[in-house]
Amino acid sequence: MPREFSRHQRLAAELMRTLSDVLRFEIKDPGVAGVSLTKVDLSRDLSVAVVYFSLLQPDDDPQPAIDGLRRAAGFLRSKLGQAMKIRHVPELRFKHDDSMAHADRISRLIDAANRTGSEG
Repeated sequence: MPREFSRHQRLAAELMRTLSDVLRFEIKDPGVAGVSLTKVDLSRDLSVAVVYFSLLQPDDDPQPAIDGLRRAAGFLRSKLGQAMKIRHVPELRFKHDDSMAHADRISRLIDAANRTGSEG
């Protein structure tokens, strides 16, 4: 009987959960204050983890958060190594997930179209 989730998916979920906890409770850098993790993609050989994040204020510039996360990458990897039972902790790469801002823009366009359509 096949497993519901592969080791790859379980490891990505555990990475995201652990990173979220460390970011929320242990990182003091103000650059990562409004960061929320959305997804973790692991490379096939598990050596690289691309960590996607969004900002609580979708219109804010993500560059300070990216810089803060890069500064904290070594600390985050050491915490991952302590918390997880894996032989090699993957390299962390951070990317801004702008899907929330995109969804917000689409929602505003739909609202504007509905207002215009109901007037005419």
